[in-house]
Amino acid sequence: MAHVKAVCTSDAKGQAKTPVKSIQLKTDYGIIDDAHASSNTHRQVSLLDALSIATMQSRGYDASYGDFGENIVTDGLPLEDIGIGTILRFGPDARVEISQIGKECHTPCAIGQRTGQCIMPTDGLFAVVLTAGTVHPDDEIHVEHRITRTTIQAVVLTVSDRCSAGQTEDTSGPLLAQLLTEQLNCHIARQCIVPDEQDQIARRLKQFSQLERHIDLIVTTGGTGFAPRDVTPEATASVIERPTPGITEAIRHASLDVTPMAMLSRALAGIRNRTLIVNLPGSAKAVRESLDIILPVLPHAIELLRGNPTDCGRPNQSLA
Repeated sequence: MAHVKAVCTSDAKGQAKTPVKSIQLKTDYGIIDDAHASSNTHRQVSLLDALSIATMQSRGYDASYGDFGENIVTDGLPLEDIGIGTILRFGPDARVEISQIGKECHTPCAIGQRTGQCIMPTDGLFAVVLTAGTVHPDDEIHVEHRITRTTIQAVVLTVSDRCSAGQTEDTSGPLLAQLLTEQLNCHIARQCIVPDEQDQIARRLKQFSQLERHIDLIVTTGGTGFAPRDVTPEATASVIERPTPGITEAIRHASLDVTPMAMLSRALAGIRNRTLIVNLPGSAKAVRESLDIILPVLPHAIELLRGNPTDCGRPNQSLA
């Protein structure tokens, strides 16, 4: 059984943390009195396994619990099989959901300067707090819901002024999330709604396609037509690094057998970092039809983006 080795807090970001007797987790906030706690971040709590710290110590580094900026030191947790979306329970009450694996360090921090190497970027886990509770050293850690690291991580983004304002119900976004879960075995890391504002759409696409977020697929629904407020393609074009026109060309070509209006779609698809971004129309019917067209190639596309070369001639396989 996995358990907690130590719990740690700090007064400032970028500094080593200090072991304490217990920590108090607050829902959608983090650890009370810890510098990283905030409802505006998905990295509310940081975790690091004791084995990683022991490995650094065996290499001659003078490192103790908390020195790498971790809030919770774990022992016996199968980190290599824990992906984004995994839910952990500490003791009887406190629950967190893994939201990020590793992180990017842009400049050397005080931790790296002191220890010679910060291992949080490679070995650390980050989480948001689902249920409040107190965590102590020696508390048992229960894996309530496991998402493996091979599972496709997807984000569904509905683009609609009316849905964003609560004037109409979003039907295409939930359907898209359901289809991706059922037919591609995806984990829906986030599902959100934004208005038809180019800067807001682009900001979300950039946010979820950061390398450290490990999101494989972002699918948008809405804002791909001729109306003046339809700016999803423009927002997508502003963030992608490599266009993938074959995806949307295939959708348009197949959709013409259903309706001539398919030729009015301005949807785009492309790659940013290792994330595939695909625009789909805004209606639930069109979402279902469009997704049916591209589903067979998505697992292979994601394998390639992850850097796992596969045989293009083999039958399509799920990544779950």
